Amino acid sequence: MSAVPIQSQLTQIPDRILGLAESALRQANMHAAFLDPGNEHWGLMSVLNAAHAGELFIKAMIAKVDPLLVFAKVDPAAIPTNPSEIAALLSNGKTHNFEKLPDVLKAITGLSIPDAVLFERLRKARNSIQHFCAPDGEQDPSRLALEFVYSVLDPLIRTQFGLFAIEFHEDHNVGYDYLVAVLLRHQLRFSLPDDFDVSEIDLDEEIAAATGGYKAWFRNELHRIGKA
Repeated sequence: MSAVPIQSQLTQIPDRILGLAESALRQANMHAAFLDPGNEHWGLMSVLNAAHAGELFIKAMIAKVDPLLVFAKVDPAAIPTNPSEIAALLSNGKTHNFEKLPDVLKAITGLSIPDAVLFERLRKARNSIQHFCAPDGEQDPSRLALEFVYSVLDPLIRTQFGLFAIEFHEDHNVGYDYLVAVLLRHQLRFSLPDDFDVSEIDLDEEIAAATGGYKAWFRNELHRIGKA
């Protein structure tokens, strides 16, 4: 670690956080969308994964401004001056609590969480699950996880990192086709990359039962990227 300059070690922090966030998002999508017999616990796991992804993506946005700002009790003016200080900071430093992250994000970057009410629902559900309790009032934790990913995280990571949440999954056989089908059935809006393409599902069939407003939104999105 000593061979790498101190400033370089600090500037690597945002990318490290972002890489972990992408991995957590892959698991969130997988656990929320793919439910089979024997995997009933995946719905609860998807809430934990979604919260983890949210925490890491928001911290990556904060770290882009200054890596030291992700730590709750570090003076950004007091930059570590040697490798042992960096190691101690990374091992022992306390980062901002999940519940405080929307306020920290707003204060540091000016960005607002797209849906603060949904963020709070997800936070409370995550806390319940971590304490071995089913989330109060949440009949479908998988749906909650997907709502959080696509109503809160997806707009943020698209504008801040150029990422599209549907592209992070663990279905190596058919890509994001089945994930997209689940989102369409739930009538959840999501960001479509310019090269959006599905071959394993019938889009018209998947949105057949959707509201007129949702159908119009999706068709407009397909038209926008030249896929209509």
